[in-house]
Amino acid sequence: MRVKRLLRHPVTWGVLALGAVALGVALYLFQPWRLFTVVEVNEALPVATAPPGAEAAPQGEPSEPSTSSASSEPSAPSESPAPAREPKTLSKGTFVSHEHKTEGRARVLELPDGSRVLRIEDLNTSDGPDLRVWLSDQPVKEGTAGWFNLDDGKHLELGDLKGNRGNANYAIPAGADLDSLKSVTIWCKRFSVSFGAAALT
Repeated sequence: MRVKRLLRHPVTWGVLALGAVALGVALYLFQPWRLFTVVEVNEALPVATAPPGAEAAPQGEPSEPSTSSASSEPSAPSESPAPAREPKTLSKGTFVSHEHKTEGRARVLELPDGSRVLRIEDLNTSDGPDLRVWLSDQPVKEGTAGWFNLDDGKHLELGDLKGNRGNANYAIPAGADLDSLKSVTIWCKRFSVSFGAAALT
């Protein structure tokens, strides 16, 4: 009888409604099911096939008619396309775990055309809400001391984390000052915490 009376009371329904709203907000913010989900990417190493300013030779143009079959010399063989050129590594580092266990490596690459790319390789971390890839001017600290400091100074966001496992490339803007941005972090923007970070040396 007492339970039935409580259920009929308007205050009880108000408390239940508030509890449902609070649960919905918590699920939206924390998305706990993402602790068990995996998004895997496997992007190839970025390469350039020609140096800056190189132009492709015209294709399909008709050849000049031969004026003398007896005295003509064999024509020089056509040039083959320039081979793919691997990028130069400017700096690199290994991830340390922060709020979530994180493994993998990071490299800053310079392509032959002068553009720069952050490449994250063999990444293995937790999936999570609102994960971004940041370059930061703050030092990488191990343990809980490094969870929150990477947004204290200057930082540059390179975009959403493409996947919590695998290999991915992130373009670095041309004007980025890589002399000061010497750390990379997998940053949870919603809760302002680093999942893991690497010092770039």
